[in-house]
Amino acid sequence: MKSKVFGKQLLIALAAFLVFSFLVISWLKIATNHNQKIEVPNLVKMSIEDVENTLEEYDLEYVVIDSVSYDPNFPPQSVISQSPEAGDFVKENRKIYLKLNPSSYSIIEMPDLMGRTKRQAISQLMAIGFRVDEKYEYIPDIAEDVVRGIKWNGSAVFKGSKVPKNSMLTLVLGDGYPDGGNPNIVKEEEITEEIEF
Repeated sequence: MKSKVFGKQLLIALAAFLVFSFLVISWLKIATNHNQKIEVPNLVKMSIEDVENTLEEYDLEYVVIDSVSYDPNFPPQSVISQSPEAGDFVKENRKIYLKLNPSSYSIIEMPDLMGRTKRQAISQLMAIGFRVDEKYEYIPDIAEDVVRGIKWNGSAVFKGSKVPKNSMLTLVLGDGYPDGGNPNIVKEEEITEEIEF
């Protein structure tokens, strides 16, 4: 172990180990894009085509993971949210996960509300995603504030009619005067027309 040959071989082995370690570390830095930072652009409200063109310039990729409930504040089929968010720093070829706005509101089948009270009908309609006009229409009927019909865009809808979510509906209620004797309420024609979406 005290010979010159052994010492020379030990130094060669040590030098080879150091060179190998340096090469491995350098390769890892290149392979993992060490210290490379790409600022994620803002993709919100962009169409998928615009997203593709934008991310191509940044050497980034995207994955659509979900569609959320339709939001009228965003264009149809546009990005509602992204992860990582705009302004975050990522490495080259990182995937950006996107949630898209659907093309329109989903369609809901109208429940049977005939004979329900005004309060019950409003609660049920709002629970399934409709809006209810605060101005009601009345017809002569002995049952006051009981649902006798529902209108959407001026036309009657019935049980099973398909109406877009978030639509504004108007309740047609009984006025409590079966003979039409209420002087404070304008009579409405009886609902006969049915509409299908």
